Amino acid sequence: GNTAMYVLRTAKRLGADPTCYYRRSREESPARTEELEHAEQEFINFRWLSNPVEFIGDENGFVKGIKCDIMELSEPDSSGRRKPVSTGKQYVDEVDTVVFSLGCDVNPSIADATKDLVVNKWGIIMVDHQTFHTSIKGVFAGGDSVTGGATVILAMGQAKEAAKYIHEY
Repeated sequence: GNTAMYVLRTAKRLGADPTCYYRRSREESPARTEELEHAEQEFINFRWLSNPVEFIGDENGFVKGIKCDIMELSEPDSSGRRKPVSTGKQYVDEVDTVVFSLGCDVNPSIADATKDLVVNKWGIIMVDHQTFHTSIKGVFAGGDSVTGGATVILAMGQAKEAAKYIHEY
C-alpha cells in the first residue's frame, strides 16, 4: 500500500537498494497509482506475485535471505478480486535487512471497550464527516479509525479540522 511505498522510497533515499515483495500483481496493489509511479521513478525494485514464506538467518541470527512462493492469480471471485495462489515454486533472494510494511485493520478493542460508539461492519468509527464527532457526546475521531487505511496527510487534515470543532465544543 501507500505506506510500503513511503518506506521503500525513504530507504532508497537513505542509500539502500530496497525490493518490494507482494503476493499480487501491480494491478491489485492497494497503493495509489501515483505512489507506485513515484516509486518506479525512483527505481524501486518490485517482485510481484511473490509471497514471503521464510526468512533465512546466518549462524549469528542475522537475516541473509528471503524465501518466497511464486504466486499466480485465480479467476476473479464474485467481487471481481483475483486471489493469489501458490504455484508450488519458490525462490530465495539475498537480503540483509527486512522491514515489514503490512496493512492493518482498525483495532477492534476500541469499539469493544467503548459503549455506545457506533462502528460499521469493518470496525470503522462512524463520525459526522464535517466535525468528526462520534456517536458519543464529546468524543471525536479521525485518521485510519475513521477512513480505514489511508494516508498520513489525510489523517493530519482530519485532525486539523476536528481540532476546530473540539475547540468549539
